[in-house]
Amino acid sequence: MIMRAILPLITLLLLCSTNSFSQEKRMSTLEYIDSFKHSAMAEMKESKVPASITLAQGILESSSGNSRLAKNGNNHFGIKCKKSWTGNIIYEDDDALHECFRAYNSALESYRDHSRFLRNNKRYAFLFQLDIYDYSGWAHGLRKAGYATNKKYGYMLVALIEKYELNKFDQ
Repeated sequence: MIMRAILPLITLLLLCSTNSFSQEKRMSTLEYIDSFKHSAMAEMKESKVPASITLAQGILESSSGNSRLAKNGNNHFGIKCKKSWTGNIIYEDDDALHECFRAYNSALESYRDHSRFLRNNKRYAFLFQLDIYDYSGWAHGLRKAGYATNKKYGYMLVALIEKYELNKFDQ
């Protein structure tokens, strides 16, 4: 009799404890910015990619660090493997099913690779002729160079930069 009364309570407790462990807290965009602003600024000094652009792309491409690519592969910029990539990989559906993306040991590695990717790729070379504070030119230039297939990509980056005042990290 007592077991019959306690069993539903035990089941309820187990369900509640399982749910609390399985529900991971989502990072907010402000938390993402606070977590990665220093990495973006350091990369700007090293590579000359505006910190505002790096942060906006990180926010957009990783859903503020909440995407599967960011969580499981530390890939904050949606950079695909391509033939020359010899590092870790993760598969994700994107423009096609089961596409190969670069995976990293840390988010910092992703930030560094993003800078190298832009700096060492000929199709982005013209961006480095722009003023480093011209985030709008950089944003629309990334779309023009083919970084993303979404035709509104440049506008989306500019909107994020202006909404969160990311250009203050370019100073």
